[in-house]
Amino acid sequence: MSSSDLSRVAAVASAQTQLREAWSGLQHVDLIFSAVSSALKGTGLGIEDVDLVVDSGSDVLDGRSISNCGFLGAMGAHHKEESRVEEDGLWSAAYAMNKIAAGDAKVAVVVAYSKPSEADVSLYYSSIAEPFYQRPVGLDQLSAAGLMANQYLAAVGLPADSLADVAAYDWARAAENAGVETGQVPDRDAIANAKWVAEPLRQWEVSRPVDGAVAVVLATEEVARRCAQTPVWLTGAGSAMDAHMLAERKAGELEACAAAAQTAYRRAGIDDPSTFGLAEVSAGSAAAELMVLEALGLAGKGKAVALYDGSSSTVVNPSGGAIPADPIMATGLVRLHEAVGRLSGQIGVSGARSAVVHGAGGLGMQNHCVFTLEV
Repeated sequence: MSSSDLSRVAAVASAQTQLREAWSGLQHVDLIFSAVSSALKGTGLGIEDVDLVVDSGSDVLDGRSISNCGFLGAMGAHHKEESRVEEDGLWSAAYAMNKIAAGDAKVAVVVAYSKPSEADVSLYYSSIAEPFYQRPVGLDQLSAAGLMANQYLAAVGLPADSLADVAAYDWARAAENAGVETGQVPDRDAIANAKWVAEPLRQWEVSRPVDGAVAVVLATEEVARRCAQTPVWLTGAGSAMDAHMLAERKAGELEACAAAAQTAYRRAGIDDPSTFGLAEVSAGSAAAELMVLEALGLAGKGKAVALYDGSSSTVVNPSGGAIPADPIMATGLVRLHEAVGRLSGQIGVSGARSAVVHGAGGLGMQNHCVFTLEV
């Protein structure tokens, strides 16, 4: 099958629960059902119109094997084709997009969820680490983020306090986002003087695990034009994986992110990433967020910090991004939800006509997935 034979795919609707440090009063099924039912509401589509359900979650975080089997009813997957992707939800969106483009489905619901408040997140990440050399020395997401931040700052010559500017921007945007429960919102001074968690990273400069669920409805062009006032077209997608061992990766760069972006851009026919009106990216730390933006081609090496001063034509993380709210396994799909909502005018007034969306997974952001969107 050639690319010319593939059908256009659009996001016709999306919804998420509020992202909170803990949804103590609700279970996974409650959060999932809320997101799925809200996403379908107003589209004219019923659960009987859905051909395919693809979901992302973690058996380790959920605390039981094949945990998605307990959530199939809430997802609307009963007696339907359903697949589980044990990775960030943006990979589930890529799976569903390819199925629809190839003609195997007309309507897909993509679901991702997480309740890290019920798990030990450090143990979750250390369980991913290589067991003979990395895990015994205590490598987890925080220590990996600190090592990568040191490498990045040294490579580009930035002072550590520049990370406070990035974190302050993200927290201020999250405070304006009704989809994120922020509580206390730190200003730049509070961030710059917060306690170290993995030097050179301070408390507010690393991603905060939160509970929540998100659902995105994808469809063929025929269905999209019938049920969406402003379909958001998925024009390109790409993914790539870096070396598992941190020492084998290129210091100060995210080569896999750059490779994923180049694939997405090639498929979308995009030569100049600066034309994107919006960028919604995932990151485990403020330093990693700068690395992602540079890997996406939105700034030169060591120059991404300038994207936060308001002078860039590409608006970065108007949602606040992953630093204030990281629903592990759902973070990338939340970025897609935010971009779809802003491009279609359902969330805020952005005026943007195109967007790049990024998700990451694995220890130290080993894996990367990139989407390009337009209206």
